[in-house]
Amino acid sequence: MGGDDRKIYNRLAVLRTERGMSRLDLAHTLGVNYQTVGYLERGDYSPSLELAFRVSEVFGFPVEAIFSTRPFVPLSEQVYGNAQPKEVSR
Repeated sequence: MGGDDRKIYNRLAVLRTERGMSRLDLAHTLGVNYQTVGYLERGDYSPSLELAFRVSEVFGFPVEAIFSTRPFVPLSEQVYGNAQPKEVSR
């Protein structure tokens, strides 16, 4: 990461799963090794700017919707607000 130790968070696993893609499928589409996709998803590797733009093109979202320097709010919270889980009575 060019000396910057900030972690890059991403939504790759969610986006890939929504589209029914395996890590191998995404790797082939991006032209990278399938292990690179795993490293990216786990946050063990930060993408180059060029790779981030390729990912953006594949999923059709802006780079900042896929990658962030801050953890993403879970989509359920974004959609439904801060609703707390309710206990189910039995």
